[in-house]
Amino acid sequence: MNKKTRTIAALLLSAMATTAIIPPSSQVAAAATTSTTNAPVNFSLEGPRNAKEVEAFVNSVFKDLMKKHNVPGSNFSLVADGKVLVSKGYGYADREKKIPVDKDTVFQIGSVTKQFTALAAMQMVDKGKIDLRGDIQKYLGGLKIPNTTGKKLTMYDLLTYSTGFEKPDIASYYSTEYVNKEYPIKDFLKTHMTTVVRPPGETYVYDNFGFLIAGYAVENASGMPYSKYMEKNIFNPLGMTSTSVRNTPELVGRMAAHYSLKGERIPMDGTMPTEKPEGGMISTADDMAKYLLMHLNKGKYDGKEIVSQKSIEQMHTYQYFADKTVPITTIGFEGYFPEMMNGQHVIIKGGNVTGHSSLIVILPEKNAAFYMTNNDDNPWFSIEVYQAFMNHYYPKKKEVKPTYSALSEQQAKAYVGLYENIRMNSFRSKVSYSNGQLVSETPSGKHTLKMISPSLFEDESGNKVTFNKNAAGKIAYMYVMTLPEAASMAEKVNVDSPFSDVPASSKYKPYINNLNALKVMSGKSVHIFDPKGTITQAEFSEVLLRAHGWYKQPYMIEPNKKQMVAGLSNFYPNSPITRQMAAVMIQNLKQVELRTKIKLNGKTDAWAVKAIEALVSQGIMDPDTKVKSDGSVNFRSKELLKRQEASALLDQAFNYYALPIRH
Repeated sequence: MNKKTRTIAALLLSAMATTAIIPPSSQVAAAATTSTTNAPVNFSLEGPRNAKEVEAFVNSVFKDLMKKHNVPGSNFSLVADGKVLVSKGYGYADREKKIPVDKDTVFQIGSVTKQFTALAAMQMVDKGKIDLRGDIQKYLGGLKIPNTTGKKLTMYDLLTYSTGFEKPDIASYYSTEYVNKEYPIKDFLKTHMTTVVRPPGETYVYDNFGFLIAGYAVENASGMPYSKYMEKNIFNPLGMTSTSVRNTPELVGRMAAHYSLKGERIPMDGTMPTEKPEGGMISTADDMAKYLLMHLNKGKYDGKEIVSQKSIEQMHTYQYFADKTVPITTIGFEGYFPEMMNGQHVIIKGGNVTGHSSLIVILPEKNAAFYMTNNDDNPWFSIEVYQAFMNHYYPKKKEVKPTYSALSEQQAKAYVGLYENIRMNSFRSKVSYSNGQLVSETPSGKHTLKMISPSLFEDESGNKVTFNKNAAGKIAYMYVMTLPEAASMAEKVNVDSPFSDVPASSKYKPYINNLNALKVMSGKSVHIFDPKGTITQAEFSEVLLRAHGWYKQPYMIEPNKKQMVAGLSNFYPNSPITRQMAAVMIQNLKQVELRTKIKLNGKTDAWAVKAIEALVSQGIMDPDTKVKSDGSVNFRSKELLKRQEASALLDQAFNYYALPIRH
């Protein structure tokens, strides 16, 4: 499995494939509902209360879903009413050696770490050492965060995923080369910093860097390293003796092996920095049960107050909403897949690292919670367990169908435009207007959006979409509640026409304007694009990586650079690029499938034929290239690529469909 597949998986559970199509959440819900037909169902149940019944239900669910998803191993703990009802393992920690998973098997829990960091921050708030709403700069030991907004960044913004950072994943460095190496947080932050470019509190973006900063603030305010603070103030008081934010030899020796989606054994990644407040913890089912008991007991464990009741309630209460009916984050937790909550108050945190996935689900008002992990990259497994759990213990009540309102063409002008996902630039949506409704083109296709209220819409599958205003009161953001798009709001992009040398009649003008607006391909100057000028191979490489949209993920950059030029023995950075080389580089990243038979006329080198045929068959070509009725086309393969042609190819290849097209 490649790095992009793992990124998609992480995005799905951190709400972190060249051939994967991500299904909408409605399909996930349907799959989860039908995937546990052998599980006992009792609609008179009022939550998980009887240990025998709970274990029988969980055993049935895990038997079905582990087989369905080919999951090697998993562990699970469930607590309710102050008791641990289940804490056990399923399957194999090591499939080859037939070593079973048990309640003490160690797993990497990835981004589930974030709400531990949030807990640490709230402890510091309780002690008066951090002001939740104060300027975070006071707690960074002199470290400066660039901020162009004029609004201070606070710990509250960090913990509610609303920082306004330009690059929320700038700290996402994962590789086997980092194992057994030491990279202090402070040293890392000195050389890796991003800028606050949107007013803090204005937009939701899943934010790894924000929680790294939060952990560093805890480190500075407490006067001890992050790992030592967590050990002294959280793990030890909770009796979590098999939990750490460092991969210690003893715990790694008890760790479950890592597997890919295909079931292949893969090595464990190390991280940079070594201690990652946003995703570096390891733990067990037994330890996590203790942590869940503390949450359900309003911050207390075994008679000791770990955090104040006020702070734990803030962690359990939604703080950030896309719409009053659409909660997104608490302090530290999230609320993705709201349709799976079945009308209950549920808070969630998922996590994913290479070869391990995890999930926490808490129902504070029902005094019940569970934790689970699996030792492969499958995020849907835990989501389907969650849905089966909710359907069994808290079945959905009859829903009231929303009423829709027509939208006038004049009203629609505020919504219409191009939107780009802030976290993952590869996800873009084009919103237009037709017959009283908005139409959105997204990675999953075209969708008709019916208006429930001026800020809330619903598509034909029942998925909710919100439109949100900025400080100036104008619609500036779009939130699509289907993963992985739901990992961030999308920002409305101002598509203007700044170039005086691109005439209004040019067939290339829309492509040029789009790429300029998306900051993919700029002009030679503010007002000059040079549409018929050539472009070097190095320049095209940079533009292609930006168009591709994954360049904000640090561990994706080098693999994508290598993949982009795979099979090209004649890559010379300073030489002008030909049309056939550009097509091969696009196809190396896009990897579309051949849709219809294409016959190339003119001269094309053998190494470029398949790439050109695949792109052309999917309509990815410049407007001066035409396919004849017999399927033949002259791609002008050996001609030098013009800048305007580059804009057309890239905009069509990576416009609103970030994942490859399949037919």
